[in-house]
Amino acid sequence: MSESQSWPERYAAFVETVITQTLKGQISSKEQVFRMLTQALEPGTGEIFECGLISRCEQVQQQLDRETDELKQAKALRQSRALKVLGEAWERWQKENQDQTICAGAIARLTAATAEDRLSVLFQILDPNQQYVFDRNLISLLGKELEVTDLRSLGLGLQQGLSAFCELEGHLVSWMYDAPQRAVGFENGSQGVGPWAYWAKHTSSSLAKELFGGQAGNQSALSLAKAQDSLDIAAWVELAVLLRGMQNGLIAWFDQQPYSISGGRNLAAMTFLTFAVIWGELSNGFRKATGLPEAERNLMASASFQVAIQILRAFAQRENFPLYGGVLFSFSGDAFRETVQYLDQPLRELEQTQEKARILTLIAYSRVWMGDREAGLKLHEEALILAQTAGDHRCEIANLNHLSRVSLSERDFEGAIARSQRALILARQKGDQQGEEQALVSVGYSEVRAAQAQERIDADMLALTVERLKQGRQRAEKFRDRVGQILCVNGLGLAYLLLSRYSAAEESLTEAVRMAHDSGHASLHGLSHAYLAEAYYQLDQPENAIYHGCLGMYLLHQQRNLEWRQAASVVSLAAGKLGNERFERVLAERRSPLLALIGVDGVDYLPELLKQYREG
Repeated sequence: MSESQSWPERYAAFVETVITQTLKGQISSKEQVFRMLTQALEPGTGEIFECGLISRCEQVQQQLDRETDELKQAKALRQSRALKVLGEAWERWQKENQDQTICAGAIARLTAATAEDRLSVLFQILDPNQQYVFDRNLISLLGKELEVTDLRSLGLGLQQGLSAFCELEGHLVSWMYDAPQRAVGFENGSQGVGPWAYWAKHTSSSLAKELFGGQAGNQSALSLAKAQDSLDIAAWVELAVLLRGMQNGLIAWFDQQPYSISGGRNLAAMTFLTFAVIWGELSNGFRKATGLPEAERNLMASASFQVAIQILRAFAQRENFPLYGGVLFSFSGDAFRETVQYLDQPLRELEQTQEKARILTLIAYSRVWMGDREAGLKLHEEALILAQTAGDHRCEIANLNHLSRVSLSERDFEGAIARSQRALILARQKGDQQGEEQALVSVGYSEVRAAQAQERIDADMLALTVERLKQGRQRAEKFRDRVGQILCVNGLGLAYLLLSRYSAAEESLTEAVRMAHDSGHASLHGLSHAYLAEAYYQLDQPENAIYHGCLGMYLLHQQRNLEWRQAASVVSLAAGKLGNERFERVLAERRSPLLALIGVDGVDYLPELLKQYREG
């Protein structure tokens, strides 16, 4: 083959050589064809050869389809067989040389890039969302290949990153078992042995040690990047490979935990978000790193931001992405509010896609849970529109359900019913069983709360609501939806109250109190106590009514829930029935369990709350 020929011309000539020699009987085996192909192929040109081979196969197939002359058809058939053998050799070569080919393509991309773009191109190559995901072996091969080129610093960083991860790999989760409290989760350093301090002790990478130490002290990664006054590309590539390995290792471990499927899934979700946040903080820090030249600041800020986006996209594409439940804990404890806010900028840069809708859903739920209801509402509404645009029905249903719960918390019962009914219809149409469960719970609970707000009770409608809540509870148990179960049990108790079935109400609400307390759901805990107090009052058990009414009154007041006044009303009525002396005696007798639940400050504040209620 002439050196002046282009690669398409060279490979076309090679294919014809294989066909000709096959027809002449000069090729005796498939192994011979494979050796010929191996000698002919040049690194990084495989796609060109494949295009030429496909084109020649199509030509021969067309000839076979239209040829009527038997001799010519026989020749075309032999050509087709020769091309089939060559195609099999190409498939074998691809399998045996895929890693080399991928690395050759990566090196070609890096070499063609300008100096200021090479780090960004490297991070594109390592993007877990690409067709070919660079595992440990591929990264090692790429590192070795780069070390003998002008891109030695990148290759050195890759190799050092793998070594740093190997050093830390055995300590990824062992901090959980070395912690005095044996806690599984990511704790604030003040609560015991946290992961970051533990990892800092077990890494010899100076940059990683500094980053981990800052995280252990609840410091943003921004400060680390901002303080840089010189740029060691190899060190930052090393850190990127190390963090990538840690992230993948932690997620794999959490996904495999049998003790709690939902707990493991939430920890995996928090891992994705935490590492995305770290890179987002580094990006912001580099933009403020006045000790670096502007070009280097922009280079590192852009590359770090790029990694944050990649992590978010990989997270959103997970099959078990947590559309319900949010992420209610973090690596750094009290810093979670800032953690969520740091994702705002990367999310704005994501295209209007399914991935963005899903991540917004998760963060919106977490915002609502943290008490930032207004921000959570806006994010849920944005996520709903994006999900509808992307045709992601599960995400659309999830946001309708979340918006229904937000409406419920704002006492907009009609809005809650409307949204949950839309979610229920869509979930049944699309076969989304989890979405149907969530919607069923929301519809039932919203209906009973709406009935409570009305002056006249429709017993027939409430009977239907009771059946819906019973069905919702069964579904919630199936999906291990603890909040859904509590809503249904609480709703059943309230429905029985409205239907004057006080013994049934007492039974359901006692269970709701226990479940809400065990789950730590303060709002439902307070409401369950308040409704149980009313049930006891109607059952002529004023002592129990006072006890549960006081708990409901205080817990709801702490939540700034105006329904504390309803609980206070029951306490006041029960106290009036007993008389002041007996009322004070009941409080004294129940002081110990009251202290256990609301503390000294809570117990001492009860008279003040009753005074506020009586004064209007």
